[in-house]
Amino acid sequence: MLNHIYYDFPKLDRVTNPDGSRLYSTPSGSQYPSVTTITGLLSKRAIIEWRKRVGEEVAFAISSKASKRGTAIHKYFEDYLNNKIVMPNLVDVPMWNSLTPLLPRINNIHCLETSLYSDHLRVAGTVDCIAEFDGKLSVIDFKTSSKIKTRNNIQSYFMQCSAYAVAFEERTGIPVSKIVILMGVDNEKPLVFTEKRDSWISGFKALRAEYDKTHLTLI
Repeated sequence: MLNHIYYDFPKLDRVTNPDGSRLYSTPSGSQYPSVTTITGLLSKRAIIEWRKRVGEEVAFAISSKASKRGTAIHKYFEDYLNNKIVMPNLVDVPMWNSLTPLLPRINNIHCLETSLYSDHLRVAGTVDCIAEFDGKLSVIDFKTSSKIKTRNNIQSYFMQCSAYAVAFEERTGIPVSKIVILMGVDNEKPLVFTEKRDSWISGFKALRAEYDKTHLTLI
Protein backbone atom coordinates (compact mmCIF):
# COMPACT_ATOMS: atom_id res chain seq x y z
CA MET A 1 0.00 0.00 0.00
CA LEU A 2 1.30 3.42 -0.95
CA ASN A 3 1.52 5.99 1.82
CA HIS A 4 -0.33 9.32 1.56
CA ILE A 5 0.34 12.54 3.47
CA TYR A 6 -2.79 14.67 3.67
CA TYR A 7 -3.13 18.47 3.72
CA ASP A 8 -6.15 20.70 4.11
CA PHE A 9 -5.67 22.65 0.89
CA PRO A 10 -8.51 25.04 -0.03
CA LYS A 11 -10.72 24.25 -2.99
CA LEU A 12 -10.22 26.72 -5.83
CA ASP A 13 -13.08 27.80 -8.07
CA ARG A 14 -12.17 27.70 -11.75
CA VAL A 15 -13.44 29.87 -14.60
CA THR A 16 -12.74 29.17 -18.28
CA ASN A 17 -12.41 32.18 -20.56
CA PRO A 18 -13.83 32.22 -24.12
CA ASP A 19 -10.28 31.68 -25.48
CA GLY A 20 -9.97 28.47 -23.45
CA SER A 21 -7.61 29.88 -20.84
CA ARG A 22 -8.41 29.26 -17.18
CA LEU A 23 -8.57 31.49 -14.12
CA TYR A 24 -8.60 30.29 -10.52
CA SER A 25 -10.11 32.21 -7.62
CA THR A 26 -8.04 32.02 -4.43
CA PRO A 27 -9.42 32.21 -0.86
CA SER A 28 -8.32 35.88 -0.69
CA GLY A 29 -10.36 36.71 -3.80
CA SER A 30 -7.48 37.02 -6.27
CA GLN A 31 -7.96 35.57 -9.73
CA TYR A 32 -4.88 33.91 -11.17
CA PRO A 33 -4.25 32.35 -14.59
CA SER A 34 -3.51 28.65 -14.68
CA VAL A 35 0.07 27.42 -14.78
CA THR A 36 -0.59 25.73 -18.14
CA THR A 37 -1.98 28.96 -19.58
CA ILE A 38 1.35 30.61 -18.79
CA THR A 39 3.54 27.79 -20.13
CA GLY A 40 1.29 27.52 -23.17
CA LEU A 41 2.75 30.82 -24.37
CA LEU A 42 5.87 28.88 -25.40
CA SER A 43 4.01 26.66 -27.85
CA LYS A 44 1.05 28.83 -28.84
CA ARG A 45 2.59 30.19 -32.04
CA ALA A 46 3.90 26.78 -33.13
CA ILE A 47 0.49 25.20 -32.57
CA ILE A 48 -1.25 27.87 -34.64
CA GLU A 49 1.19 27.34 -37.51
CA TRP A 50 0.81 23.54 -37.26
CA ARG A 51 -3.00 23.78 -37.41
CA LYS A 52 -2.76 25.93 -40.51
CA ARG A 53 -0.32 23.50 -42.12
CA VAL A 54 -2.30 20.29 -41.55
CA GLY A 55 -5.78 21.80 -41.63
CA GLU A 56 -8.32 22.21 -38.87
CA GLU A 57 -10.03 18.85 -39.41
CA VAL A 58 -6.80 16.84 -39.20
CA ALA A 59 -5.52 18.94 -36.30
CA PHE A 60 -8.75 18.39 -34.38
CA ALA A 61 -8.60 14.63 -34.90
CA ILE A 62 -4.97 14.38 -33.79
CA SER A 63 -5.49 16.66 -30.78
CA SER A 64 -8.62 14.80 -29.69
CA LYS A 65 -6.88 11.43 -29.87
CA ALA A 66 -3.87 12.70 -27.92
CA SER A 67 -6.06 14.35 -25.30
CA LYS A 68 -8.15 11.21 -24.80
CA ARG A 69 -5.07 9.03 -24.40
CA GLY A 70 -3.39 11.51 -22.05
CA THR A 71 -6.50 11.67 -19.87
CA ALA A 72 -6.67 7.87 -19.73
CA ILE A 73 -3.02 7.42 -18.73
CA HIS A 74 -3.40 10.11 -16.05
CA LYS A 75 -6.37 8.21 -14.66
CA TYR A 76 -4.41 4.96 -14.51
CA PHE A 77 -1.60 6.67 -12.61
CA GLU A 78 -4.12 8.25 -10.25
CA ASP A 79 -5.88 4.95 -9.58
CA TYR A 80 -2.60 3.14 -8.94
CA LEU A 81 -1.32 5.84 -6.58
CA ASN A 82 -4.66 5.77 -4.75
CA ASN A 83 -4.16 2.03 -4.16
CA LYS A 84 -6.93 1.11 -6.59
CA ILE A 85 -6.96 -1.63 -9.21
CA VAL A 86 -5.99 -0.28 -12.63
CA MET A 87 -8.04 -1.59 -15.55
CA PRO A 88 -6.72 0.04 -18.75
CA ASN A 89 -8.64 0.08 -21.99
CA LEU A 90 -7.31 -2.39 -24.54
CA VAL A 91 -5.85 0.37 -26.72
CA ASP A 92 -3.91 1.78 -23.74
CA VAL A 93 -2.47 -1.53 -22.49
CA PRO A 94 0.88 -1.38 -24.36
CA MET A 95 1.71 2.11 -23.13
CA TRP A 96 0.51 1.46 -19.59
CA ASN A 97 2.48 -1.78 -19.40
CA SER A 98 5.60 0.08 -20.49
CA LEU A 99 5.13 2.55 -17.63
CA THR A 100 4.43 0.08 -14.83
CA PRO A 101 8.13 -0.65 -14.08
CA LEU A 102 8.43 2.99 -13.01
CA LEU A 103 5.63 2.80 -10.44
CA PRO A 104 7.64 1.28 -7.55
CA ARG A 105 9.89 4.35 -7.64
CA ILE A 106 6.97 6.48 -6.33
CA ASN A 107 5.78 6.60 -2.71
CA ASN A 108 4.87 8.93 0.17
CA ILE A 109 2.39 10.94 -1.86
CA HIS A 110 1.74 14.54 -0.78
CA CYS A 111 -0.43 15.69 -3.69
CA LEU A 112 -2.41 13.89 -6.37
CA GLU A 113 -4.48 15.95 -8.80
CA THR A 114 -4.35 18.70 -6.18
CA SER A 115 -5.20 22.37 -6.70
CA LEU A 116 -2.40 24.72 -5.64
CA TYR A 117 -1.77 28.44 -5.99
CA SER A 118 1.12 30.84 -5.54
CA ASP A 119 0.70 34.47 -4.52
CA HIS A 120 4.37 35.02 -5.33
CA LEU A 121 3.99 33.85 -8.93
CA ARG A 122 0.31 34.86 -9.18
CA VAL A 123 -0.73 31.54 -10.73
CA ALA A 124 -2.74 28.48 -9.80
CA GLY A 125 -3.39 25.04 -11.18
CA THR A 126 -3.75 21.33 -10.58
CA VAL A 127 -0.54 19.38 -10.06
CA ASP A 128 -0.41 15.76 -11.22
CA CYS A 129 1.59 14.48 -8.27
CA ILE A 130 4.00 15.54 -5.56
CA ALA A 131 5.62 12.53 -3.98
CA GLU A 132 8.95 10.87 -3.34
CA PHE A 133 10.57 9.57 -6.51
CA ASP A 134 13.58 7.39 -5.78
CA GLY A 135 13.29 8.64 -2.20
CA LYS A 136 13.45 12.37 -3.11
CA LEU A 137 10.40 14.64 -2.80
CA SER A 138 9.54 15.69 -6.35
CA VAL A 139 6.93 17.30 -8.53
CA ILE A 140 5.97 14.45 -10.88
CA ASP A 141 4.15 15.05 -14.15
CA PHE A 142 2.64 12.30 -16.29
CA LYS A 143 2.84 12.79 -20.05
CA THR A 144 2.18 10.83 -23.25
CA SER A 145 3.68 11.24 -26.69
CA SER A 146 3.41 9.71 -30.14
CA LYS A 147 7.18 10.02 -30.61
CA ILE A 148 10.38 10.29 -28.60
CA LYS A 149 11.07 13.77 -27.26
CA THR A 150 14.18 15.46 -25.95
CA ARG A 151 14.67 17.93 -23.13
CA ASN A 152 14.61 20.76 -25.66
CA ASN A 153 11.11 19.67 -26.73
CA ILE A 154 9.64 19.85 -23.25
CA GLN A 155 10.96 23.02 -21.64
CA SER A 156 7.41 24.10 -20.84
CA TYR A 157 6.91 20.92 -18.77
CA PHE A 158 9.91 21.76 -16.60
CA MET A 159 8.69 25.34 -16.12
CA GLN A 160 5.23 24.07 -15.28
CA CYS A 161 6.55 21.75 -12.59
CA SER A 162 8.84 24.42 -11.17
CA ALA A 163 5.80 26.64 -10.61
CA TYR A 164 3.95 23.86 -8.78
CA ALA A 165 7.02 23.32 -6.60
CA VAL A 166 6.96 26.98 -5.56
CA ALA A 167 3.21 26.87 -4.94
CA PHE A 168 3.53 23.76 -2.77
CA GLU A 169 6.29 25.33 -0.70
CA GLU A 170 4.18 28.46 -0.19
CA ARG A 171 1.25 26.43 1.07
CA THR A 172 3.22 24.00 3.26
CA GLY A 173 6.67 25.43 3.95
CA ILE A 174 8.17 22.23 2.50
CA PRO A 175 10.69 22.80 -0.31
CA VAL A 176 10.61 20.62 -3.42
CA SER A 177 13.79 20.87 -5.47
CA LYS A 178 13.32 17.99 -7.93
CA ILE A 179 11.20 17.77 -11.09
CA VAL A 180 10.32 14.44 -12.73
CA ILE A 181 8.56 13.92 -16.07
CA LEU A 182 7.34 10.38 -16.76
CA MET A 183 6.41 10.07 -20.42
CA GLY A 184 4.77 7.14 -22.15
CA VAL A 185 5.72 6.92 -25.84
CA ASP A 186 3.95 4.96 -28.57
CA ASN A 187 5.81 1.73 -29.39
CA GLU A 188 8.85 2.83 -27.36
CA LYS A 189 10.18 2.55 -23.84
CA PRO A 190 8.98 5.33 -21.51
CA LEU A 191 11.11 8.40 -20.97
CA VAL A 192 12.14 9.71 -17.56
CA PHE A 193 13.38 13.28 -17.31
CA THR A 194 14.67 14.74 -14.05
CA GLU A 195 15.55 18.39 -13.49
CA LYS A 196 16.07 20.90 -10.69
CA ARG A 197 13.33 23.39 -9.90
CA ASP A 198 15.78 26.28 -9.64
CA SER A 199 16.99 25.68 -13.20
CA TRP A 200 13.54 26.51 -14.62
CA ILE A 201 11.68 28.87 -12.31
CA SER A 202 13.27 31.99 -13.82
CA GLY A 203 12.00 30.92 -17.24
CA PHE A 204 8.51 30.55 -15.83
CA LYS A 205 8.69 34.01 -14.26
CA ALA A 206 9.67 35.47 -17.62
CA LEU A 207 6.60 33.87 -19.24
CA ARG A 208 4.42 35.17 -16.40
CA ALA A 209 5.67 38.69 -17.11
CA GLU A 210 4.98 38.18 -20.82
CA TYR A 211 1.43 37.15 -19.98
CA ASP A 212 0.92 40.37 -18.01
CA LYS A 213 1.87 42.46 -21.02
CA THR A 214 -1.20 41.24 -22.91
CA HIS A 215 -3.54 40.88 -19.90
CA LEU A 216 -2.96 44.12 -18.04
CA THR A 217 -6.45 44.23 -16.54
CA LEU A 218 -6.45 40.64 -15.34
CA ILE A 219 -5.24 41.16 -11.78
